[in-house]
Amino acid sequence: MKRILCALLCCTLLTGCARSGPTATQTASEEEKNSVVIALDVNSEPAAGFDPVYGWGAGEHMHEPLIQSTLTVTNTDLTIGYDLATGYTVSDDGLTWTVTLRDDVSFTDGEPLTAEDVAFTYNTVKESSSVTDLTMLDRAEALDDTTVVFYMNTPFSVWPYTMAYVGIVPEHAYDETYGEHPIGSGRYILKQWDKGQQIILEANPDYYGEQPEMERVTILFLEEDAAFLAVQAGQVDLAYTSATYADQQPDGYTLFRCETVDNRGINLPVTGNPVTSDLSVRRAINMGIDRQEMIDNVLNGYGTPAYSVCDKMPWYSPDAQVAYDPEGAAALLEDAGWTLGADGVREKDGVKAQLNILYSSGDSVRQALAADLSNQLGELGFAVTIEGVGWDTAYDRALTEPLVWGWGAHTPMELYNIYHTDSTAGTARYSPYANETVDGYMDQALRCTDLEESYALWKKAQWDGTAGVTQEGDVPWVWLVNVDHLYWVREGLQVAQQKIHPHGHGWSIVNNVDQWSW
Repeated sequence: MKRILCALLCCTLLTGCARSGPTATQTASEEEKNSVVIALDVNSEPAAGFDPVYGWGAGEHMHEPLIQSTLTVTNTDLTIGYDLATGYTVSDDGLTWTVTLRDDVSFTDGEPLTAEDVAFTYNTVKESSSVTDLTMLDRAEALDDTTVVFYMNTPFSVWPYTMAYVGIVPEHAYDETYGEHPIGSGRYILKQWDKGQQIILEANPDYYGEQPEMERVTILFLEEDAAFLAVQAGQVDLAYTSATYADQQPDGYTLFRCETVDNRGINLPVTGNPVTSDLSVRRAINMGIDRQEMIDNVLNGYGTPAYSVCDKMPWYSPDAQVAYDPEGAAALLEDAGWTLGADGVREKDGVKAQLNILYSSGDSVRQALAADLSNQLGELGFAVTIEGVGWDTAYDRALTEPLVWGWGAHTPMELYNIYHTDSTAGTARYSPYANETVDGYMDQALRCTDLEESYALWKKAQWDGTAGVTQEGDVPWVWLVNVDHLYWVREGLQVAQQKIHPHGHGWSIVNNVDQWSW
């Protein structure tokens, strides 16, 4: 508790623009009306600083980099829009992307942003980043000040989604200290960074787009319990929270719920496990899970059923949805020879229906989901244990045991990364699975020269009527829930329309903070 109170005290001392109480917005000064104080999780603070080369805006939890500009953006419907780019073309073989740029953009040091900076950024990310995968890129070259060409090693139709999260850095001002003192061309300037505590962003007066409504954005990095104390004390305008606190009613705040594709699911190894290697078992598990019960009991109602890694995305196939049918699941197991023994556990050819479900140690939600899943599978005749593990061993153990994972991104590559055969391993990267037909659809989707046309191929990889990864197909993964992202929002603060949030309860909420208003 002492640490929590210290964090709250820091919150009070550091944010000179903090409101004096929960209803203080009614008499807020003009300066306060143009500012906002936000509490994010401590893990949201970028360890390598605000450098896109080392993961700022990218990686597992993709978001808009704010300080830097990107070539494209994702719209609220997850289609592609433009930022620095004014258009692009792709060659018939899919190996050359030509992007035209605005000619009215400058970095905050006054130097113009040109195609040379774009080429420098992408080449540097390719050579130096361990976070952003640009293996598909051979090189980037500037043809002139407003034209950059990307030469690919392999066709990559979803390149516009990659261009939406790589922030552009200035070639003339980039060095090893850039992450702490970033120079960009985006909506905001990093005015102050007190490591381990907060950052302060101020509107870029020379921004080429619409000037931000919020001229000053203070972001505090707080543990969840400290963030809630800050809400109770009226020291923040918006704070992340979880279902644990959702039944509270702090004065002057309302609970803001964001729909997500931040899913939780388990892999079911199709080889190496005597139980899950049986297709009937995998199908029975998928149809025998009451996802709504998980949402109600584990997430306090704040979530949606998950049926794929890409629910609600333009490339999602509705064939992934499966009805809850425990009787049908039991019948499927019986028909496949998994009969109930005297101990209530199913058995087939001397093999007990025993599973050990792994979850990440320290993740209470995944632990609770694993426990709930254990109970539900017990009713179907499985003997299930659960085990908390560290990520240092989880990846290897998931090759033979189910593990509770978290996924979800604004790119079809999430499907590819989970289901496509890895050339080195001979199976998919995270769980042993391989299907040439599924691989073929995804390869064809990447070769497609029209992004929107490729969506149909990503859908076929999920199910084409005879093959795929859904219930009627191979079911190498079973998806459980999409976790709503929850925030306490001060009365009077108008948070702009949110995109569906990807995996990671962090920076996504501030993607459009420039459009918020009081």
